[in-house]
Amino acid sequence: MRYTPAGMPIVNAVLRHSSQQMEAGVARLTEFEVAALAAGEISGRFGEAPLNGVYQFTGFLTKKSRNSKSLVFHIIDFRADESAHLLDTGASNGIR
Repeated sequence: MRYTPAGMPIVNAVLRHSSQQMEAGVARLTEFEVAALAAGEISGRFGEAPLNGVYQFTGFLTKKSRNSKSLVFHIIDFRADESAHLLDTGASNGIR
């Protein structure tokens, strides 16, 4: 956890997504990582969440900074998703 000059707590993270989506009737593996942050009250709860858990997030995407082309996902809320099934991609790099 870090704090802005105004004293707002912020937690930075990288979220990893892996799922199978249907496109034109064909199953397609979708995997990506996105930079994320939790600011304010949610940052404490997010900072204590177990790593490598499966979660469902609510939030929004915006530019990392005013002149940046990179995106960051701002976490508004999240919850553990016990109903989710981890997709085994067979990857040997630990990404599932």
